[in-house]
Amino acid sequence: MLPEGQTDEALVEGIFAQLAAACRELGIVLVGGHTEITYDLSRPIVCGHLLGEVAKDGLVTTGGAQVGDAIVLTKGVAVEGTAILAREKAEELAGQVPADLLARAARFLHDPGISVVREAQIAVRTVPVHSMHDPTEGGLATGLHELADAAGVGVRVKLAAVPILSECQQLCAPFDLNPLGLIASGSLLLTVAPADAEALCLALRREGITAAVIGEVTPSAAGRVLVVEGRERPLPRFDQDELAKVF
Repeated sequence: MLPEGQTDEALVEGIFAQLAAACRELGIVLVGGHTEITYDLSRPIVCGHLLGEVAKDGLVTTGGAQVGDAIVLTKGVAVEGTAILAREKAEELAGQVPADLLARAARFLHDPGISVVREAQIAVRTVPVHSMHDPTEGGLATGLHELADAAGVGVRVKLAAVPILSECQQLCAPFDLNPLGLIASGSLLLTVAPADAEALCLALRREGITAAVIGEVTPSAAGRVLVVEGRERPLPRFDQDELAKVF
């Protein structure tokens, strides 16, 4: 949907060029759809629907986590949230954080990027993956709750093992945001047998993707636990994404 009075040929061609480039990079066929000029719209809105096929025995779901599994997180948190803060709150943050940090954080949307396709593909080629989930709105904490809900299990996560990006910490601090509740697109949660966790992390790192074991899957009765400085406490819940506090 394109805004009335603001749309020209260059805008339309630019949008479709970006779509085509993304499809080429990921091996997606762009089938097409409906495009229109829309009344009372201030900006272009693009909606898409993706369909894929997988062999039945190769399907990995969020609900496949098994008690005893190691929980692996790729890249760190929170890639997308940090990029949004850097891009949308640059003026407020200027003077509070270094300019080069802001510039670096703003590039997180593309480097390391918010796609998890590569790490998912590497993972399933390397070890038997029991479950995968991409934490988005509500951050890593919400992603862990969603994984536990889907599989009917508990989780025990060590805060010290969670790779919280330094840029994320520095941009969250002025707004008093908790990185664990900040939109975390770009990271992938996986659960695998403990014996496979090291091989998985090594395979990801060889491809330039950081990965860390952050905890374990526990019986549902054990609850959802965050270990902070040796003490267990409930894994926090976020009714809304931490990003909402600054917008």
